[in-house]
Amino acid sequence: MFAKPLAQAIAFAALASAGVLAHAQEYPTKPVRLVVTYPPGGGADIMARLIAQKLSVSLGQSFVVENKPGASGQIAALSVAKSAPDGYTLMVDASSYAVNPTLYPKLPYDTQKAFAPITTLALFPNMLVTSPDFPAKSAKELVAMAKAKPGAIAYASSGNGSAQHLSGELFKQQAGIDLQHIAYKGGGPAMNDVIAGHVPVFFANMASGLGHVKSGKLKALASTGAKRSPNMPDLPTMAEAGVPGYEVYEWNVLVAPAGTPPAIINKLHAEVKKALADKDVKERLDGLGAEIVATPPAETEKFLNGQIEKWARVVKAGNIKVD
Repeated sequence: MFAKPLAQAIAFAALASAGVLAHAQEYPTKPVRLVVTYPPGGGADIMARLIAQKLSVSLGQSFVVENKPGASGQIAALSVAKSAPDGYTLMVDASSYAVNPTLYPKLPYDTQKAFAPITTLALFPNMLVTSPDFPAKSAKELVAMAKAKPGAIAYASSGNGSAQHLSGELFKQQAGIDLQHIAYKGGGPAMNDVIAGHVPVFFANMASGLGHVKSGKLKALASTGAKRSPNMPDLPTMAEAGVPGYEVYEWNVLVAPAGTPPAIINKLHAEVKKALADKDVKERLDGLGAEIVATPPAETEKFLNGQIEKWARVVKAGNIKVD
């Protein structure tokens, strides 16, 4: 007696599945919003505009970059989390995506449930740098100096809870040292004071710090990636320089609202991967010190969950609070 309803249910499911697949094959049929969590000119914005240009050509619809800065990415993330899961609102975010769930315990959305990961676009290793006249010539020497005089050496960051702050906090925890944290309102002022010798240590973004290292305004002690950067092949990694297990990247990720059809997610990943393989895009990102990864959705989700867990440990162990 249940045969007929069961057959109808199976037929309905097949039709629905076929409808979703057909929708994905046609997608996109109108412009797509690419919401960026930071202001124009920053790393996430540059990345968004690079891929938006290529996707607009390959998919035949405009991918419009919309900057929604503020509250460490929360303003943009909330607006995207509330958007229809149809593939027409996407978000490019940075490493703060993984830090915010612990740093802001009352987020207006659940990061791990509100978004569907599409791809990790690229990883950006930083550099441990010092003022030119700072005595330490290596990370190992810096650690020895810090152990000899706990709390006497300061490091600058672009703000409380920033990537530079957390890089320094992880350094403290893994090396077993005490450094004084000096928070600035932005990476530019922090770097300027390190160049001037007012604060001796900084974890610099490779894109902004490389020129200063090559000109002698900053001294690089180590890079924070798992392997040496092609931009600085003679610069040891932190692990090589005496801090085993230390690995920090800033990164950009592309996500959609949770519930976006997997067929659309997979289509976007495939197109973004092609965009990142473009010669002009690769050259631009190489110049920023990027390691292009273009991971598939499942791998991206695993990476993001791992980053959330990692920085939760660092934030809690350092008792880091935002102002």
